[in-house]
Amino acid sequence: MTTREGVVSYREAGTGTPVILLHGISSGAASWAPQLAGLATTDLRVIAWDAPGYGASAALGTQAPSAADYARVLGAWVDALGLARFTLVGHSLGALMATAYASANPERLNHLVLLSPARGYAEASVEEREERFRLRMDMLDRLGPEGLARERAAALLSPQAPAEAVAWVASNMRRLQPAGYCQAARMLVDDDLGRYARDCNMPVAVICGDADHITPTEKCRVIASQFPAATFEVVPALGHALYIEDPAHINSLLRGHIAA
Repeated sequence: MTTREGVVSYREAGTGTPVILLHGISSGAASWAPQLAGLATTDLRVIAWDAPGYGASAALGTQAPSAADYARVLGAWVDALGLARFTLVGHSLGALMATAYASANPERLNHLVLLSPARGYAEASVEEREERFRLRMDMLDRLGPEGLARERAAALLSPQAPAEAVAWVASNMRRLQPAGYCQAARMLVDDDLGRYARDCNMPVAVICGDADHITPTEKCRVIASQFPAATFEVVPALGHALYIEDPAHINSLLRGHIAA
């Protein structure tokens, strides 16, 4: 779809109340296939985007974007879709993008749901931020998307995750585009979800798995506390990509928040 901010690719299923899904840094719209299949019914229209620089979506025009830059593209896209109000779900880095959008457009959201939210590293020292960025870029240069998928997919899940979940995470990692990944990694080290949370006055839910070693439970709890009013839920035995690891359970939780 062509928007005022450029091309955005996406997947959708169902009709009814719209639900927007934002993926994390190592993924894409396709990763939400279990939600597109499981949530899209006669009462829900489920739409998953490819963030700028992912899938067929145009990359951003800056190499040092903020979450607000992604939120601006998100706003252009939902306008092009003709959506007045919707529920917004963000996973990991997508949660940072979602919160940036929500803070600037609270009147557009019925609910904001953050799964395993990534806070960002803006409060760290310049040296730490640059080191984190360098390590990500070095790994990408050394391994490429195929190598990242081979070496990192299992880390996004619990040790007990089914093989098909690991395979699905890996499949989405293989589709990464280095330019888009580089922009997203830069945003992760330079921005902070807390900058946007205080202005989110809609119903907010933060959900994470207790086997998540990427965005651990206590860090997610702190993120939840930064909102004016947010519920916080820990799901036993699930890792970072919890919506892939146990889609039936996460779909049930999402449906509950959407209906609330």
